[in-house]
Amino acid sequence: MPLHLQKLCVGADSFEDLAGWIKERIQAQKKRGEKPEQIHTTRMMPSRGEEILGGGSLYWVIKGMMCARQRILDLRAVTDKDGISRCQIVLEPKLIRTEPRPHRPFQGWRYLADKDIPRDMRDAEAQTGLPPHLVIELRELGLL
Repeated sequence: MPLHLQKLCVGADSFEDLAGWIKERIQAQKKRGEKPEQIHTTRMMPSRGEEILGGGSLYWVIKGMMCARQRILDLRAVTDKDGISRCQIVLEPKLIRTEPRPHRPFQGWRYLADKDIPRDMRDAEAQTGLPPHLVIELRELGLL
């Protein structure tokens, strides 16, 4: 079973906000003639990298709701301009909606076992355009 990461998405207000940011960065890279790839740089390299690279995803927590994921393509050890070791998490640019799940704030990233991941949302739920808490309520009522 793959191992996953979860991380707070600081600065994004919604799934659409993060999706727009990703699209914008990829377009800018193409325009500059660079290889388009989405990289999220973090301080620590996961010690269980092989498990993550076996099919893991990065699950994003946006405004207290785990509601999106991206497949992890690679983990790269790099050194920044100040000589500090970092980890570049290379992500598939496609952002996938997941069933919204409330989540408390935390620092850095956390491992997420395969048994604990939220399911990807069905197309009908993902296309409602409703806030995550309403999707949860409507699904619980059997209306979605």
